[in-house]
Amino acid sequence: MAARTFTQPVSLNATLAAARKPSTTMAGADTNGAERSAASAKEATQSYPSEAQEPLANSKDAKSKPGITFAHEDKLPKLPIPDLDSSCKRYLSSLKPLQSAKEHHDTVVAVQEFMKADGPALQDKLKKYAADKGNYIEQFWYDSYLNFDNPVVLNLNPFFLLEDDPTPARNNQVTRAASLVVSALSFVRAVRKEELPPDTIRGQPLCMYQYSRLFGTARIPTENGCQIGQDPTSKHIVVLCHGQFYWFDVLDDNSDLIMTEKDIALNLQVIIEDAQEIPIQDAAKGALGVLSTENRKVWSGLRDVLHSEEGSNNSDCLNIVDSALFVLCLDYTEPQTGSELCMNMLCGSSKIEKGVQVGTCTNRWYDKLQIIVCKNGSAGINFEHTGVDGHTVLRFASDLYTDTILRFARTINGGAPSLWASTSPDPAKRDPSSFGDVQTTPHKLEWDMVPELSTALRFAETRLADLIQQNEFATLDFLTYGKNFITSMGFSPDAFVQMAFQAAYYGLYGRMECVYEPAMTKMFYHGRTEAIRSVTEESVDFVRTFWGDNPAAAKVDALRKACQKHTENTKVCSKAEGADRHLYALYCIWQRLIDQDAADMTSSDDYEYEEPNSPVGSPEKVIAPHRNSIVSEAPSIASTSAAVQHSMPALFADAGWDKINTTILSTSNCGNPSLRQFGFGPTSGDGFGIGYIIKDGSISICASSKHRQTSRFIDALESYFLEMRKLLRQVRRRGTSADKTASKAREAGVRPKVSRIKSRGRIILGEGRTLTPLSEDFTESEEDDGLGGYGFFDAGLLMSALKHKDHAHPPVEKDVVRRNIGRRLNLVDY
Repeated sequence: MAARTFTQPVSLNATLAAARKPSTTMAGADTNGAERSAASAKEATQSYPSEAQEPLANSKDAKSKPGITFAHEDKLPKLPIPDLDSSCKRYLSSLKPLQSAKEHHDTVVAVQEFMKADGPALQDKLKKYAADKGNYIEQFWYDSYLNFDNPVVLNLNPFFLLEDDPTPARNNQVTRAASLVVSALSFVRAVRKEELPPDTIRGQPLCMYQYSRLFGTARIPTENGCQIGQDPTSKHIVVLCHGQFYWFDVLDDNSDLIMTEKDIALNLQVIIEDAQEIPIQDAAKGALGVLSTENRKVWSGLRDVLHSEEGSNNSDCLNIVDSALFVLCLDYTEPQTGSELCMNMLCGSSKIEKGVQVGTCTNRWYDKLQIIVCKNGSAGINFEHTGVDGHTVLRFASDLYTDTILRFARTINGGAPSLWASTSPDPAKRDPSSFGDVQTTPHKLEWDMVPELSTALRFAETRLADLIQQNEFATLDFLTYGKNFITSMGFSPDAFVQMAFQAAYYGLYGRMECVYEPAMTKMFYHGRTEAIRSVTEESVDFVRTFWGDNPAAAKVDALRKACQKHTENTKVCSKAEGADRHLYALYCIWQRLIDQDAADMTSSDDYEYEEPNSPVGSPEKVIAPHRNSIVSEAPSIASTSAAVQHSMPALFADAGWDKINTTILSTSNCGNPSLRQFGFGPTSGDGFGIGYIIKDGSISICASSKHRQTSRFIDALESYFLEMRKLLRQVRRRGTSADKTASKAREAGVRPKVSRIKSRGRIILGEGRTLTPLSEDFTESEEDDGLGGYGFFDAGLLMSALKHKDHAHPPVEKDVVRRNIGRRLNLVDY
């Protein structure tokens, strides 16, 4: 049987440099001299027939016009460089609610100095730098990821947890995994044939460049930072089972599928049976995937050991893994709870038996896109974040899930629609010779476990287990309401949930902290994200109003203003007019000047100087996408003697710069019906990582932290959602039922008056019940169905009184209970 030869994936540096140039035309695109604008991009997409734009809606038409995926790419507008004055004003606005009066005054002074001194010069240099670039921040953004030295697991890689297959019979590991693989390969084929309809917002096409970097890609560590490698002709997948590696081909040279779902299922079953032949404790000793969780420089040195002999067994095995389309991880465990499932998809489980790690954390390769399937059929995706954002992988996950359902539907009804404009010829009906030089039989990778690798694996596993033990996860599947209810009340769902995070945190800790949410900027050429700073003066006012002794109407009004402000900020950031990316680019430009001076000084002193992998060098602080400041372990070039000649610009030296880039609540909204949960690790030691999904009738949240009472924070969120629902319903009723309110007021007015002294104290009703004077703001209507209205904290009998069903004895006043509990638990400074 012929053997394929694998080569190390080619670095993307050259192709990225070429792709960034505005004049670059991707395959299938034809600029025809058209200007770069949203209108031109939209026109390019709409020039394709409806069958190509929406294959699912036109599934009966088998014709397909290739090229639609990237047709509009070169017509997309360039990411604009914001006005310096505008960015500085937005920067100050985002910091003001997080600072004391003195701190903010110092930041204002620093910004004013920056505007007078370094700012305008850096802005001019940034414009010159961006003149021949398609995107002014793209290289800086890649570098912020690639210069990250710490393990990517729990620090950079996010995860998606898919909903279970709606057909119970298909929720077993082999069937589910084979189905997902076929759907994933159909997605790969659609991208390569450029038949994947572009993402759009209100008919406006978005940048699709990231899809070309999703498959056959690997993060490859080097001594001077990481690189992204890609094999654009990749046609095999790697399967991990019990930490052991297997591979087989799945596509031909035309990117058509060469195996049916049954063929793939058979391969997977064979792999599982083979992997089980070795006791899991013995297999763990060769689970080299653990090395991908190491510090990047350590991992780079270990890769050198694997590649020490070109053409050796280890070198070939490593190349096969690096160049695979993606990795399929088959876990032997069956996580039961939501938090266990999320942990398994994000970092794997840690389980020590007789001193050996046998958890699923050894069954991963974190430098690549991974599809993870548990023994009970639960499935998810973990992805390397450098070249792709959540929005891109969300489309992949959504199409993956949708296609598995549609393909099953076609086994019952052949006329069921298809997600794809065209499909591969049926592999079962093809002549095997037409597949070309392929290997469809599973091959197991046999690593040569030299002593150095065995030792490194043991140390890596120990450090990984430590890292996993340092983090905890909690989930909330809030089923009482979702998008439909929130919008019916006149709120933006995302803004509504963002305010919940701030209110819940304040309820626990009594202070406001920096909150981050990404806004997508893919309306622009190679756009990525902009930072939404969710804490505003309006949100601070709402949180304090909510926790204060205020009427329901005042709380709802403050919430409405806070949500409106958040929506305004989101729109600004989506237009790439936010401050964060712009100021970060200015910081990188300044760092480049330092690096260049350091290089010049080294050359003039006849010292040997090696150009860093990144144009930013190894900055002391690199602000990674949707992360707080990342401290590089490499010595900063800026700390050399050359830096003495360049004092840090006032804006970056000010304490406000560190505060805005130290994210306590790192949040991201990745909603889609195909997802059950979505999340990532905390971005700071004393913060939370919060992934959330807002569905029509529910809200799903996954929170992670380094043991900061994560479950309690989740409980606080649930109580807030119920409390806010109660307040909204009360305010709506009062707005439409004035007569009922008036009658109750009249009824209260005819009650006989009692002396002040005789009215003191609580009335004891027997069986532990008490009667407390009723607050008019919290009078409950008999129309209330009792589904919400719990106070923010569970306080046993006190809280049960909030939902008392005996209408003869009104409930206690909620703010009083909340304040009493707050004082008792020393949680809030009232």
